[in-house]
Amino acid sequence: MSSLERYRAIIPDWEGFRETILRRDPPTIRVRTGRISVAVLRDRLQAQGFVLSEVEGLPEFLRVIGGPHSVADTLENWLGLFYIQQGSTGVAAPLLAPRPGERVLDLCAAPGGKTTHIADLMQDRGCIVAVDRNENRIRALLGNMYRTVHPNVLVVAGDGRSLPDGALFDRVLVDAPCSAEGTLRRKGGKPRGQTAKFRRQVPLRQEALLRRAIALTRPGGTILYSTCTFAPEENEAVVDRVLKDAPVTLEPITIEAPHAPGLTSFEDQRFDRSLAGACRIYPHHFDSGGLFLARLRRLGGNEPPGSDVVDAAALPGWSPVPPAFPDGRTDPAAAAETIEVAFDRLESLFGIGAAVRGDFGWIVRGEDIWVHRCESWPLGSWDSSGRWRVVSVGLRAMVPDYRNRPRPTNDLFRLLEKAILPKLVSLSVDQWAELLNGEDIEVSGVESGFVPLGLQGHVAGRGLVRGETVRHEIPKVQARWLAKILGLVSGRPASGVEEGSVGNPKEVVRDERRVARGEANGHQ
Repeated sequence: MSSLERYRAIIPDWEGFRETILRRDPPTIRVRTGRISVAVLRDRLQAQGFVLSEVEGLPEFLRVIGGPHSVADTLENWLGLFYIQQGSTGVAAPLLAPRPGERVLDLCAAPGGKTTHIADLMQDRGCIVAVDRNENRIRALLGNMYRTVHPNVLVVAGDGRSLPDGALFDRVLVDAPCSAEGTLRRKGGKPRGQTAKFRRQVPLRQEALLRRAIALTRPGGTILYSTCTFAPEENEAVVDRVLKDAPVTLEPITIEAPHAPGLTSFEDQRFDRSLAGACRIYPHHFDSGGLFLARLRRLGGNEPPGSDVVDAAALPGWSPVPPAFPDGRTDPAAAAETIEVAFDRLESLFGIGAAVRGDFGWIVRGEDIWVHRCESWPLGSWDSSGRWRVVSVGLRAMVPDYRNRPRPTNDLFRLLEKAILPKLVSLSVDQWAELLNGEDIEVSGVESGFVPLGLQGHVAGRGLVRGETVRHEIPKVQARWLAKILGLVSGRPASGVEEGSVGNPKEVVRDERRVARGEANGHQ
């Protein structure tokens, strides 16, 4: 506790704080409201034996008080109907207040909790540019984005401090790297040990990120600065320095969730008086983690009124997403033709080619076709020589099979779940257990070819019907996790499934491409 004693004078209810941090915080889940309502998800989990409660001030969150097993190992989690997220972090996205159709920048996006929350609030309309410089964390971001099925996220690998000029954003989130003292409940109440060098350097990096965020925000736009630490040196002190000379003003934060005001002084430091309008959340406020939040408004313009969908063409530096990825490898005319072939294939297989044509954007990158809902993107105005690269645009929709025909991915099936429900081949838990064990099962009245396979009313993945049998084409990493979950549901533990073996998105993508070419699950 010694390293935390310096905060005794600024933390309300010090004894409550001390008592709380010694207990592991109960898991909380954020409902993917674009795909299921809070009430329906609550009923489904309670029917399985989970004990849930509301989280004060966070209507999309549920606290898991108890249950038959980890809530992570539920079909609902596998399907992406919720995201396991610490409750305190759920305050950030609503404070940023993104609206459908806006252009939003998340400068430190991985592993994706706040990014996917923003996407849900935007109803998957507009464009979120999600930036991170850590490749391992980007893989986690991709996995979470694909699982929760968000088609309006452009993932960029790079350092947020050097993101190119050229395009301005309506809103920017700076969830800055920090000393992470607010996560100490994961370590038995002991904060991570940090070197003196780290504590000197991290505020400089945080300030650089915040200043870059301000430079990339349109006049009248919003910047939200957040950390998960208690240290004023990484919170109020950083914002105070920026307020002295940057074209921003601090907006007071008002939230329903329990919290404390920001600091105007700490030890021998004095901060701008407006920082009392910042927000500090401590672990004992609602049995979660710690968080600091400061919301800034870029001077020189006004916030657009109302909550209607925003005009995506209103900002300079943004242009329509082309049919061919601008890497010089794909001819635009050839890409447009490839997309038309894909539409024809979707129409012939599932009767949905015409239905999806206008609902989404489509772009060819290499051999693959991606589906997205970004009305525009900033790449046309970015310096291509910069140290950044695009990792993904929405969701990978179709990949060539072994005959070089476009084949729909599992992600596309899940994105188009409502449209393809008439073609859904629903299977029981026992039938799924057989499929995941590598067996083909008999089906009748189903045409040969690709089909969406259903489980409890949802698309679980792609299947291939040959004659009167079907086999699944779910990537093996995801299939192992599903087998584990179904073993818990049926009371028969799945064989050969390691604890927590959900894999990483690179394996999933690699498996998807192997399956598409007929190289996995015994296809030749």
